[in-house]
Amino acid sequence: MTGWCSESPAFGKLQNVTKHAKKKTEDGEFQGITRLTTLKILNKNKNTISINDTETEFTFALTDKMKSTITLTSGSQTEAQTPFIISASRATDIPAFYADWFIERLKQGYVKWKNPFNGVPLYVSFEQARLIVFWSKNPKPMLQHLDYLDERNINYYFQYTLNDYDNEGIEKGVPKLAARIDTFQQLATRIGKEKVIWRFDPLILTDTVGVDELLRKVENTGNQLKGYTDKLVFSFADIRQYKKVQTNLDKSTTNYREFDEVQMHTFASELQKLNQKWNYEIGTCAEPIPLEQYGIVHNKCIDDDLIIRLFPHDKQLMDFLGVKILPPDIFNPDPSIEKTRNNRDKGQRMFCECIVSKDIGEYNTCPHQCEYCYANTNPKAALANWKRFKGNMNSESISGEI
Repeated sequence: MTGWCSESPAFGKLQNVTKHAKKKTEDGEFQGITRLTTLKILNKNKNTISINDTETEFTFALTDKMKSTITLTSGSQTEAQTPFIISASRATDIPAFYADWFIERLKQGYVKWKNPFNGVPLYVSFEQARLIVFWSKNPKPMLQHLDYLDERNINYYFQYTLNDYDNEGIEKGVPKLAARIDTFQQLATRIGKEKVIWRFDPLILTDTVGVDELLRKVENTGNQLKGYTDKLVFSFADIRQYKKVQTNLDKSTTNYREFDEVQMHTFASELQKLNQKWNYEIGTCAEPIPLEQYGIVHNKCIDDDLIIRLFPHDKQLMDFLGVKILPPDIFNPDPSIEKTRNNRDKGQRMFCECIVSKDIGEYNTCPHQCEYCYANTNPKAALANWKRFKGNMNSESISGEI
C-alpha cells in the first residue's frame, strides 16, 4: 500500500494519518477507501518513511517539498501537491482537447483535480514540475505550444497512440490515420524521434479483424513511422478485466474477442519479424505475459531510464529520481549512471512498470468516443462534460466546474 504523506512525522512517534487505498471489489472495479488511523514510524530516511499499523507495513514516498501553500486566482490561499513529474494524461486526451487550457494552467501555476475514488478535489502546483509526459491520439493542437514549453525549460515527451481502426469505426472522434501519421512526423521532426513513443494500444480482435489483419495494420503504420520514432509499445485489449470497458463494448454493434495466449505468441513472433526492417525497441504495457523471447520487454511508459537518457542535464530531476551521474575516469571513459532507489509507482495497476508521477486528467472528459475506452463511464457523460468545459474554458478544473 502506498500514498502521500503531507507531513514528515518524527521518528518513533505516533501520528494520525489519513490512509487512502484502492480496494478491489467483486465486480473488478476499484473503490476508494479513506481511514484515519494511528501509525508508528518504523524507519525514516531522506526519501521514504516506512510505517505500519495492525494490518500492514507500507511506505510513503517523499520529495524535498511535497506540499506547499499556493495563491489562487481568486486571491485565497490553499495547500497543493508539488510533484516533479506530471502525467497529462492517462485519464483523458489533454493535447487533443485541452491544450490551450493546459498551457494557461501552467502560466497560472496550478490545476484543480478531483480524486476519482472519493470525489474530493485537491490542487496540484507546477512549482517543482520538471517533466511532463503527454498521452494523446491527436497532439496536433499542442504543437503550437511547444515553443512556450521550451522557453519555460520544461522537459517533456509524448506517448502517441496511433492505432488503425479507421475501417472499423471504433475510434469515432480521432482524425483519419493519414492525418495522424502526418502529425506524428511533424512532432518527431520538431522535438526529436526519441521523444515520441508510438503506441498501438490496445490491440483488438473482432469478428472481422484477426491477428493477421492486425499485423497488416501495424506493418502499414510502422513502415510510415520508420525514422520518426525509436519505440513501439502495445497491449492486448483487456475486456473482461474492466467493467466499464465491457459495459461500453456490450452497447456496441462490433463483436469483440479476447486474445488467447496462443494468439499473443503468434502476434509477438510475427511482430519480431516485421521489426527486422524497423529496428524499433518494442515493449508491452502492463501485460503479464513474458514475450522476451521475441525481443519484447515489459515497458515503463513513465520511464526513468528514458528520462535519464533524455534529460541528464536536469539536476533537479536527477536528484528527484535518486540518480547519480558519475564523471569519466581513467578506467571508464564514458559517464556512468547510478540509480540509488526504486521509483516504481506502486499505486498503479498490477504489471504496470511506470515510475511515480501525478496525473492531472479526469475520467469522463475525453470526447474521442473510443468504444473500448476505460476512462469514460459512457460517451454521453464525456460529451456532456466537454460541453460544460467549452462554456467555462478558464476553469481551474479540466471538467469545467466553477
